Amino acid sequence: MKFSFRPTEGAFYELFTRAAQNLVRGTELLNELGLPDVDVQSVSERLTEVEHDSDQITHELYKKINSTFITPFDREDIYRLGSLLDDVMDHLEAVGNLLYLYGLTKLPSLPRELHELVNVLDQQAKLTAEAMPRLKSMKDLEDYWIECNRLENDGDQAYRMLLVRLFSGEYDALTVLKMKEVADELEAACDAFEHVANTVETITVKES
Repeated sequence: MKFSFRPTEGAFYELFTRAAQNLVRGTELLNELGLPDVDVQSVSERLTEVEHDSDQITHELYKKINSTFITPFDREDIYRLGSLLDDVMDHLEAVGNLLYLYGLTKLPSLPRELHELVNVLDQQAKLTAEAMPRLKSMKDLEDYWIECNRLENDGDQAYRMLLVRLFSGEYDALTVLKMKEVADELEAACDAFEHVANTVETITVKES
């Protein structure tokens, strides 16, 4: 394998930014599921397309790590950040796929708390996409991880309230099981966004 001795740090930041932009695309697609007469299969398929693109970005990042002699910051941190961004996209795709495969969007209405969770994810995604380009300067990032962690707490609260709603007797047992699996993926996505933010904080502290 050939190693690059030339400065290529810009490529790493570009890949992080592309990965984060895909997360915004992912949450926008999840928001479409709340629209009337939405084509759920189409949304699910488009989420899968975005997830595949994110996988490709992650592979490009790993290849760049292995072929670059001097990286902009610690290799393990680059690897971890790339992996965590990919994890978020995996959870977003899973939500769309489960809603489609389980036919949950055919219910008269999805629980309000589920939409609240998606809204939290949408905010986290936009914050993350705005933060990634700032990694290059390592400046003006503190507000990002603080707000992302606050939003994760909001997500936890919405998740707990969703569970209360699911086990209130409003839904039949099979629907509860299906919806619980979707809720778990949404909550996992919120947590994954927080892990991204925590990793950015760690990188910033180490490099400052």
